Amino acid sequence: MVIAWNNGDMPLHHGVLPPFLYGKGVYNNWLINEALSSGLRFVFDASWTISNIALDDSRRWPNCLVKSSDASDIERGSWEYDGNSHLAAVYGSSSLHGVNCSIVMKLLKCDGQYLLINSTEDLLNSYDYERKSLWKGNIQNRRRPKKSLACIVGTTKLQNGTLDCPLRDGIVPTRTLMLPFSLESLLAIITDKNRTVVLTVAGYSYKDMLMSWVCRLRHLRITNFLVSALDSETYQFSIMQGLPVFNDPSAPSNISFNDCHFGTKCFQRVTKVKSRLVLTILKLGYNVLLSDVDVYWFRNPLPMLSSFGPATLVAQSDEYNQTGPINLPRRLNSGFYFACADAPTIAAMEKVVRHAATSGLSEQPSFYDSLCGEGGSFREGDNRCVEPETNLTVHFLDRNLFPNGAYMGLWERENVKSACKKQGCFVLHNNWISGRVKKLERQVLSGLWDYDIATRMCLMCS
Repeated sequence: MVIAWNNGDMPLHHGVLPPFLYGKGVYNNWLINEALSSGLRFVFDASWTISNIALDDSRRWPNCLVKSSDASDIERGSWEYDGNSHLAAVYGSSSLHGVNCSIVMKLLKCDGQYLLINSTEDLLNSYDYERKSLWKGNIQNRRRPKKSLACIVGTTKLQNGTLDCPLRDGIVPTRTLMLPFSLESLLAIITDKNRTVVLTVAGYSYKDMLMSWVCRLRHLRITNFLVSALDSETYQFSIMQGLPVFNDPSAPSNISFNDCHFGTKCFQRVTKVKSRLVLTILKLGYNVLLSDVDVYWFRNPLPMLSSFGPATLVAQSDEYNQTGPINLPRRLNSGFYFACADAPTIAAMEKVVRHAATSGLSEQPSFYDSLCGEGGSFREGDNRCVEPETNLTVHFLDRNLFPNGAYMGLWERENVKSACKKQGCFVLHNNWISGRVKKLERQVLSGLWDYDIATRMCLMCS
């Protein structure tokens, strides 16, 4: 289905466009319904006139995925389709069942003349068409003569003077969205062929940064991500955005909106949730890439990270000095790491969780002290540690490819995106800055932002 309309000062419809998950159904019919009920446009069906159209212009949009509604998803009753149905019912001014076919005409071309056929009133309509403007002159109605043009009869296959409703086919009744989804059910749905998931944890104060992170992953065509909501507000927001989200019953309550940055008591409580969740998912048999929402992804790092193999935890280094070892004490960043679902990794993560439970700090020092030894006693070389009890290797990632927020002053560059792409970055962490507002401003002003807060939609691919 291709929908097009003329631009101008007048909107297409009176409603607010929901944050649909595109490619999962419902939104085409929702848009037509809204345009019809608003009465701001003359709506007609051109399916008998258009012979072909090209949507995939790879020269202009090489990274965009153009996809229409997937009927197979609708038939299977996917959770994404149910979510879109829920959004359509909440945002729409008309239901998916009530298409008024009497005001939808079909456009035909017969004997060199364009004609509009009213399906219920048995009328032919002719109009004057000029290339410089979509519509010129008045549409004139007249009764369809008994001896109508042969091409009209041959094209429309009229029966008893009426046409089938052009929008009725394929409209599926809105189903109830069954909530909440469990962690186990979501893992089975979103995991990739390697049983790997990308996990992030977010509270409501970071909902916009969460969505920018999600938009970026969608732009990279990464769909095996999972969101853990720290509060009910984030859960409801994520559901309305079509995200695979679950409530974490162990999440701390009363999370501060603005005062939950590095070093605060709130930050310490929130970070310990992440390691517990990762351990739970590993025990369920899934590999996990944990990424904070303030990590901007330039490229998909999963193929590279998974290449390190089992019994290896791959993590970002928080070291800011450009020379020297990157595995120095307390320099393991627990906001971006990859863990395999194998026995050594699970045993090592259990040590981290136990250490964090008795620590008055965040989980990040517990990662280093448990896996690299206090003071770095388990260090090997300049970029590794080997935990002796589990024989787990911790590999610190190359900072040129996975820079933290203080490395090489990348965030202070005039063009952050260009500098990082030239360097070959996979990701860039927006850390080493204090305060949610400052972090948000830095990321938005740098251009590493993929979400329109006003419309709650992902920005155009770039």
